[in-house]
Amino acid sequence: MENKNTSSQLPTALKIGNTVTTDKSTIIENFKKHFSTAGHAFHLATPTPDNSTAPPTATRPSLPHFSFSQIHSADVLKELQNLDPYKSAGLDNLDPFFLKLSAEIVATPITSLFNLSFVSSEIPKDWKAAAVIPLFKGGDTLDPNCYRPISILPCLSKVFESQVNKQITDHFESHHTFSAMQSGFRAGHGCTSATLKVLNDILTAIDKKHYCTAVFIDLAKAFDSVNHHILIGRLDSLGFSNDCLAWFTNYFSDRVQCVKSEGLLSGPLAVSMGVPQGSILGPTLFSVYINEVALAAGESLIHLYVDDTILYTSGPSLDTVNNPPGKLQCHTTLLPWPPIALKYK
Repeated sequence: MENKNTSSQLPTALKIGNTVTTDKSTIIENFKKHFSTAGHAFHLATPTPDNSTAPPTATRPSLPHFSFSQIHSADVLKELQNLDPYKSAGLDNLDPFFLKLSAEIVATPITSLFNLSFVSSEIPKDWKAAAVIPLFKGGDTLDPNCYRPISILPCLSKVFESQVNKQITDHFESHHTFSAMQSGFRAGHGCTSATLKVLNDILTAIDKKHYCTAVFIDLAKAFDSVNHHILIGRLDSLGFSNDCLAWFTNYFSDRVQCVKSEGLLSGPLAVSMGVPQGSILGPTLFSVYINEVALAAGESLIHLYVDDTILYTSGPSLDTVNNPPGKLQCHTTLLPWPPIALKYK
């Protein structure tokens, strides 16, 4: 949720194809289409490799089945009492200030609603509708690509997702599900631990008088291009129960977003790809989706902080450390999802 003071001023003009428009209604509708189709357009532009080789699979012991546990009203009450009253309401217009003020009264019925969602494997459609604010990030003001979507989701959806996220992350961490090479969105891990791991490996190689090379990689449109079907398959392989899989399938279905700015609101447009921007579950689900990318490293070392990736290697001669990008690109074509576009730095 964004602060109530968060504002976005629409550009006075926007380029749509070869035409520049100054009509605010047209501008806001174009932002809606641009933000909703970013991931899909990326996949259409990414060639599918001619490679029929079976993808590598992670070797890990079978995980215990995971099923949702009943949420307790005391936990929901705590979440409601800790809400920031200055955050903006979502499209449902349910103000966090009201929920915080009435927490002791509404915590029990809200908890019942959350638990009913588990039983029915359904999430209220209003909780899957996002208001998106276009925020200029620099560059050409006429170019829609120079605007970042800031998503505002309904307050109750984020309270609910916080409870769900705690259950699944506790399960993942207790069973060491995530790759040791992933430092993003994990308890006890972060930018510092990722940096120390890579730095230690490099210093160790230098102590051996080895050469080191590193490639810093950006995964293009990473969060926007998550394939829901593949992600559900990931959860299935991690031991999620059929009820959980049905719940997550519903979580991704019928999601819409509307662009909101200067008192204007676009019509809704379906979002068929990606993890919901601004959601609590989004980062965890993305980590699940990308967890096996470490398999692409081959003989090189790899470390990830969410979608920021470093591929590095060392050896006694330059011949042994050359061309790590080629090695990674070769292996990514074997990963069991649509090809990842890499930006080397």
